[in-house]
Amino acid sequence: EMLNNKGFDLWANHYDQSVHMSEEANEYPFAGYKNVLNKIYNIVRQGKGKNVLELGFGTGILAQKLYEDGYTIYGIDFSEKMIEIAKKKMPDATLIQYDFSHGIPKELKNLTFDAIICTYAIHHLNNKQKIEFLKQLQTMLSPNGKILIGDVAFLTVEEMEACKKEQADKWDDEEIYPVMEEMKGALPSIKFDKISHCAGIFVLEKDKRI
Repeated sequence: EMLNNKGFDLWANHYDQSVHMSEEANEYPFAGYKNVLNKIYNIVRQGKGKNVLELGFGTGILAQKLYEDGYTIYGIDFSEKMIEIAKKKMPDATLIQYDFSHGIPKELKNLTFDAIICTYAIHHLNNKQKIEFLKQLQTMLSPNGKILIGDVAFLTVEEMEACKKEQADKWDDEEIYPVMEEMKGALPSIKFDKISHCAGIFVLEKDKRI
């Protein structure tokens, strides 16, 4: 099916109310949040396959919409509460309580996915862990599958430092945000789409050499 040029609006109908985060004044950390999720939603919708894995799905905004669109949803979240809520919204989804900083749970090891999504969650891994994790996820993609990472993210360390300086009172030092220039050496095919001054999407496809 051809996508209309507007694409799909994740926030159509009642979805708007499910986002309690403010993007007020377009500030860190949530500037661009809706655009990040909406763009990932559209990339998934443009793909051919139906198997989607979401890592750290939280309130399940993306997963639930894709589930309602007929996608087969697999999800990982470490919060028991989130899993409970999500199970009510998506009874047929495969939802696993697990901390993905330990990698991928064994139940998913032999599956392949057309899209693997992670929004505002990968910043819990340090840079070395991020790269190892993304390489592991690449092996789980179907031939035309994509990994889609949306987060507070930057093209360069310099950009990140500028944001940090500007947001000194709000900046979260516990979080390790992905930076394109730190990722691309180890993941040569990674692409970065800058969405706001402090947010972006990384796209990674299957490594054809493996």
